[in-house]
Amino acid sequence: MGQVCLVSGPPGCGKTTWVLETLKQHQGACAFLRLEGDRLEGLEQGVDGGIDLAWLKDQIPELIALKPSPAGEALHPEAPLTLIEVQQFRAPETHDLDGFSASIRERLDALNLQPDQILHFGRDSVLPTHDTLEFSKLEAWHVNLERIVWDPNSLSSFWFELVNGAYGDVYRAKGLMNLPDGRAFFCNWMVSQQESQFLPLNSVAPASGRPERPSALVVQGKALDPGGIQSTIDDCLLSDDVLAMQQHQLPEPSTQG
Repeated sequence: MGQVCLVSGPPGCGKTTWVLETLKQHQGACAFLRLEGDRLEGLEQGVDGGIDLAWLKDQIPELIALKPSPAGEALHPEAPLTLIEVQQFRAPETHDLDGFSASIRERLDALNLQPDQILHFGRDSVLPTHDTLEFSKLEAWHVNLERIVWDPNSLSSFWFELVNGAYGDVYRAKGLMNLPDGRAFFCNWMVSQQESQFLPLNSVAPASGRPERPSALVVQGKALDPGGIQSTIDDCLLSDDVLAMQQHQLPEPSTQG
């Protein structure tokens, strides 16, 4: 068994960014696992929808994705470094796995993973604290956007409205969004930041039809308006006919001969 590190923290504190930076500094095979954290009254967990893993796999294609098998046995290849990410609103009372819920411990046992290092944003000084916020109440909403393609201008307008209060007090928003030319963007915003991140994925899908890759949006905040968010999203998406027309108008990819 190689090194296994579990990192936890509240929404938007920078867990995935820290994971990516740590993985990039590692030489050799590495693995990643994201687990849903403990549920607390009034604090809703954000459903990731595969966003974190898809972003990390795009940046590090050789990354091993871990998940328990239906039978519970460990069927994953061993890696010299495994990082586990958990959304955890409150700092665990202990510095070992006893500070986490039984469900988290059971899922780690099913994969035969025993962390030899456990870090929590806001508690351990080796982690940055700029975006580590404490929440007393938090709502969550998510939508699966697989095979969905956005009109680029409409996406920009929607995101601006979303993070500026048009659909409630949004504290945290992240998503993977597909564009008609085959590109996709990791969109990321936290209330403690001055502006959003729009990071392009390295992988580009064929600009013909709808892409077959993970795409989702998760929003956390207060007094959210899910109906308003969904209605605006519906107005921003490209129908099959419009998508085909826009892709037909794209310049042919250059070839070298």
